[in-house]
Parts: sequence; structure tokens; C-alpha cells
Amino acid sequence: MIKIKKSGANYSQISAIGEKIRKLEKSTGEEYLYLNQGVNAVVPIDLSKVIPLIDFNTREIQVYAPQKGRLQLKHAINKIYFQGTTSVDNILIDNGGMSGLDLVFQTAVFNKVFLPSFYWGSYVNILKIRNKSFDFYDDFWQLEENIEALKGNAVLICDPNNPLGNKYSDKELIKLISLLNDNQITVIIDSPYRGVFYSNDSFYAQIGNLANVIIVESFSKSIGLSGQRIGFVHSNSNELMNELGIRLMYASNGVNAFAQLLVEKLLTTKEGKEATKAFKDKTTKDILLNINYLRVKGFLAEEFYQDSHPKGIFVVVNLSADSLLKYHIAAIDLDFFTQKYKDKAVGRSRICVSVPHERLKYYFDKIGQ
Repeated sequence: MIKIKKSGANYSQISAIGEKIRKLEKSTGEEYLYLNQGVNAVVPIDLSKVIPLIDFNTREIQVYAPQKGRLQLKHAINKIYFQGTTSVDNILIDNGGMSGLDLVFQTAVFNKVFLPSFYWGSYVNILKIRNKSFDFYDDFWQLEENIEALKGNAVLICDPNNPLGNKYSDKELIKLISLLNDNQITVIIDSPYRGVFYSNDSFYAQIGNLANVIIVESFSKSIGLSGQRIGFVHSNSNELMNELGIRLMYASNGVNAFAQLLVEKLLTTKEGKEATKAFKDKTTKDILLNINYLRVKGFLAEEFYQDSHPKGIFVVVNLSADSLLKYHIAAIDLDFFTQKYKDKAVGRSRICVSVPHERLKYYFDKIGQ
């Protein structure tokens, strides 16, 4: 019998709910609205004019990519995400956001990671696998009031947040990040939903030079390429970046060459920029329509947006997952995303609003009829 060392982590409830809905569709022959998953599903990104730009019969595709990522891709990331203010040596191409977080959690030294009270479940599971301690914070003001107690720890910021979808002002966000940084507190920025809504964004340029800030970014949400599993980590610490590169090399021997070339074309070519813009324009338009619709109908759980506003691809509604399922809507109960505030989560669920507006409206219009 093979003995194993258990991690204490669990498979995602999101996947389990997806399996349940697919079985229901098969057994009933009826369609369901999948709002349990975290992918942009308004429209797919149209790659029809981008793929022909890639020659598959080259060493770039058929041989291992550089261990820390293609230089041309890192130059493009510096230009677009950092407005040319950083160095390509500060950028590591990784296998998507979860891969980047895992690399950071296992490598950077801190006592524990402070997560938002309402958090993406994978944070905790990765930390459990890496045997790292964690705790929670309620809001940015609580962090400011407890600076001394936070020293020696790391703070993870996800804005817009998953699961709440709440967005704070960049001014307040940068102020907090700078304060934490100046007090030698490691700040991990994981905001993959931001890129859907912002173009020509200076946010990373404003915080990228801070010594204690680590940025983990993904192309899954911002350009709809979750299936390609590609993202990047940014830090000014040469020692950290070198160690991340070593660990990535011996974990996966680098990142898929096709995914790197595809993202590079999307970021740098006329065809790629047009495809990216069309994807973002349609996606953000329907997300806004969906949030406004839910608010007008009284479905939005307004208590979670008193000091912020709903901006991301998720929001919280004042309906349980079971009640939504009666109307063929798949969602996840909010208590799955918190350990601290189970009472506040009762009768609430997280839904993905990045779906076609008319389709969301069609299903939610049936509620109460």
C-alpha cells in the first residue's frame, strides 16, 4: 500500500457544482445558466486573425521556451502593464495565476499571509499544501490600524475582489500598498479581473518600483485565455525572481511556447490589439448591464458595497444557491468563501456576471413569477 502525505486541501466546490449541473442537464434535457464558474463567457476572444500570424514550423514553437519566459513577451508586458517603467529582469512568465501564487507562497519568507475575510478558496488550499499559516482582515482600514502587528507577515490584496466583486478607489489602494511597503510588510497583488476593465492602466507602474510588492497577474481573465494557463510574476527583488525561476524550471520546465507567442501577438500586433479590444468592449458592456439589472431588480446584496462599488466579474446576490437552482441558475453559496463571517453569508451567493446580458436577464426575470 502506498503511503502518502496529505495536504489538507480539497478539490474546488466550483468544479463539483459544475459536474452536478451537467448531470442535471443530461438527465432533464433542460439548460442551466452557469454562474458558478469564474471565466468570462460573454464572448470568446476572436483569434481568427491572430493565429495565422504564428508559424508553427519554427523552433520558437517546437523547442523549449526560455526558462523565465520569452524576452519579446516580457518587453511587451513592461510596455503595456508597467508603461516601460520596470525591467524585463523583474518579470517571470509562469503557468497562470495559480502557478504564480504557489511559487510566491512557497518561496517568500513571512510568518503568515493575511487574506481578505471573503476570499477565493484556492488561496487557502495552496497555503495548506505549502504548509503556510494564514489569517484574515476585514478591510483596508483594519490593515492601516494594525501596521505594527502585521510586520513580518504578508498581505494579499485582490481588487476587484473574488468573490464579492467590490472595487476600492485606486487612490486609497495605492496609499495602503505604499504604507504596507514602507513598513517592510510584503504585499502580494493578485487582481486578475482588473485587466478586463482597464486599458493603458498606470496602476502597476505606480506600485511596481516598491521593494516589498509582488504582483501576480494572469491572462486568463483580461484576454479570455484561461485554457492557455499563462501569466506573470513581477518583483524588484533579484533574489526572489531568480529563485522563482529555478522553482518554475524544475516544476514544469518553463511555460508553453505557443501560449507565450499567442499572448505576445495579442499584445503587440494590430490584429491582436483589435481582437483584445473587441473582447474587452463586449465583455465589460454586458457585465455593466448585468450588474445594473441585478441592482434595479433588488437582487444585489448591497451591504457588501457600502464603501466600494461592484466592478469585477463577480457579485453577491441576496439569494441562496439552492433557491437559484430552482430557476436553473448555478451559483455558489457565499459561506464557501469565508471562515470568519458565515452568519453574513447566509442566504447569499456568489455569481459570475460575465455572461451575455440577455441570457442572464432571461433566467433572472423568472424569479418570483
